[in-house]
Amino acid sequence: MNTKTLFSQPTITLKRNVLMSMMAISLGGVSFATQAQTSAQSNQQEIEQLRQEVQALRALIEQQQQAKPAVTMVQAPAAPATPAAKPVMRIASGAEFNLYGNIRADASYQAEGGLPVRMFNQINAVPLEGTGERSDEFKSTLSATRLGMDFKAPIGAGDKALSGKVEVDFLGGANFDNLRIRHAYISYANWLIGQTWSNFATPDYMPETVDALAYAGGSIKRTPQVRHTSTFSPETNLVLAVEDPKDGTIKQRLPALTARLNHKFADNLAVSARAMGHEKRINEEEEMAWGVGLGAKYDLVPGTTLKADYYHVKGDSSFVSYANTGVIAQGNDLYQSEFDSIMVGLTQQFNDKLRGTLGYGYMKFDNDQNYIDALRTSTPESEAQSNTTRANKDLWQAWANVFYSPTKPLSFGLEYVYGERTALEAATNGSTKGEDNRINAVAIYNF
Repeated sequence: MNTKTLFSQPTITLKRNVLMSMMAISLGGVSFATQAQTSAQSNQQEIEQLRQEVQALRALIEQQQQAKPAVTMVQAPAAPATPAAKPVMRIASGAEFNLYGNIRADASYQAEGGLPVRMFNQINAVPLEGTGERSDEFKSTLSATRLGMDFKAPIGAGDKALSGKVEVDFLGGANFDNLRIRHAYISYANWLIGQTWSNFATPDYMPETVDALAYAGGSIKRTPQVRHTSTFSPETNLVLAVEDPKDGTIKQRLPALTARLNHKFADNLAVSARAMGHEKRINEEEEMAWGVGLGAKYDLVPGTTLKADYYHVKGDSSFVSYANTGVIAQGNDLYQSEFDSIMVGLTQQFNDKLRGTLGYGYMKFDNDQNYIDALRTSTPESEAQSNTTRANKDLWQAWANVFYSPTKPLSFGLEYVYGERTALEAATNGSTKGEDNRINAVAIYNF
């Protein structure tokens, strides 16, 4: 702080004026004394008095400097650091890759029913009572472990990008222990090409299960396909697709045509209406298979969700799980199976770590005698009952489960399921019923 600034204060200005007046008076006194030739002692006293007043003024200035508060420079807080983006792999072309997957261990105790070939759901093929059930048996597997990769690559100018997914698990082959492709597709704008969930038999409205496969009335079908999505509004879109359902029971000349209309009525209600058509050919004879489906998801209250899914299908066994053979040839005629199915379930999220589901699934097949006769005659005479006892009049399953996730990557599930099947015709011992009674457990680490 300089002297000019200090003297601008009122108190210091007053002192300065007093001092200047005193100095003027004193100097005048000195001059007068000199001129009057006063004594040397008197002059010395006045000079000393003037010196004392100057020292007093200096002390006052120093006191004012010490009393004035110091100016403190306050820095603005630093802006918070931007959170680091989720790490991804990038290559020189600009493409981005994100690896993900899980390690999954499944275990099951089969109290009644069951087949030796696998531990997951097999309700349509459980042995009839007294015909070789695999009861009181423990099984385990890690074959549902998954590994996947999402990718995105810029295409041309602007913000357009090509995206896709490749995902595999080990549930392939007859014994469900071989590597298989779950998803492998690319998508651009409104188009998708590759293999992913069927546009007709979507799993979006299935209640949650511990079992890695669907229960009666549901489907987890993935097909090679080309599909296009038309978005009419944020709440409504239409998806059209041509799909290869991989139906090994027929000679396929054309792919299946599927359509799915999705609509969201409110934040807590979504529905999906679906349709399918597919030509079936055996020995140059042909029939048209078709099906419709309707699914709904409704949040009753926060944390409580109701899901339901319905199908009516004629002449096809490739889309909805556990269906009878879709079409059978007898001479120059083809006979088609027809069924209705429904799956419904209620899921409760108890807290951020614990949830549970109650579910029920049912399938009812038409009792068409011509179809039954065609099944019988399509089997060698020595096995005349094998096809008709393997096919079903109806299937049902009910289940209850809980999932516990102590931390985000870990999840543990426990489930009880009971179900029955009723065969089209009785086995040689007269039995027409088989049952599936078991407990499932799973431990999953996601990465």
